[in-house]
Amino acid sequence: MGTNEDHTTDDRTTAVLVRDAMDRVTAELPVAADLVGPARAQGLRRRARVRATIGGAVLAVAGLGLAGAFVLPGGDDEGPTGSTGVIDVAAPPTSSAPPPPIHLEPSPGESSMADLPPAERARQENFQNRAVGVLQQLLPPSVGTVQRIDLGVRQYQGSKDGKTFHIIFSVRPSDPSMEPQTCREIKGTVCSKATLPGGIQADAAVSPINNGNVTESRVRFRYGASDVSLSVGPHDASNTSAPVTAQQLLDVAKSSAFLDLVEAADRDPLEEMQRTVVGG
Repeated sequence: MGTNEDHTTDDRTTAVLVRDAMDRVTAELPVAADLVGPARAQGLRRRARVRATIGGAVLAVAGLGLAGAFVLPGGDDEGPTGSTGVIDVAAPPTSSAPPPPIHLEPSPGESSMADLPPAERARQENFQNRAVGVLQQLLPPSVGTVQRIDLGVRQYQGSKDGKTFHIIFSVRPSDPSMEPQTCREIKGTVCSKATLPGGIQADAAVSPINNGNVTESRVRFRYGASDVSLSVGPHDASNTSAPVTAQQLLDVAKSSAFLDLVEAADRDPLEEMQRTVVGG
């Protein structure tokens, strides 16, 4: 850290820089001796304005130099909050609005988000819009444009080149009497495993469906008191398998942005507990 003597020397140096700069520039603006009073006064005012402008610019440059001289070095000389003198600037948040939802009419006897109380519907729609932004960022481009479906909070869709892929993102309170589901390599299913942040164990799978003509991809894990699943289905009409691998879904599950969504839904559930066990 600099001493008071160092600061005094810096101040003197800055003053000299300012004075020299003002003298050099205003020297080019002489006031003629034969000017009459008003003209001479105007010339003096012009010289004063120029000197003030130059002085301010030099002070700004000198200030930057002084500020750089007092930047704390990194390494072990950390501040009280662990700062190393390097500012970590986060990327600016996107201001683009999410794409409009896809409307689906419920089947007979099935409810939809339109049947929810207004406050709960708004809460679920807000979560869906957040999820759309995260999934759009993390899923591979082959999934296309991600949109929410207004039938249920867990339903989304990817669209690309005229093909649509049904996406399920579910954070549902788990049944404490049931063990977490694990992937089983039966009927052509290929399993992958990974450890998520916090030591959470996740299973991913690519499974044949529709008589084995196409595959769907999914990842599942338990977070807190919830069972979490993310799956991408095929495009049946064109016999196109899900355009995402098991590893890509595991990468999504490891992301802090995705886990932030999971944590929010685990803390304040959006779905009801599932009482049945789905094989896989």
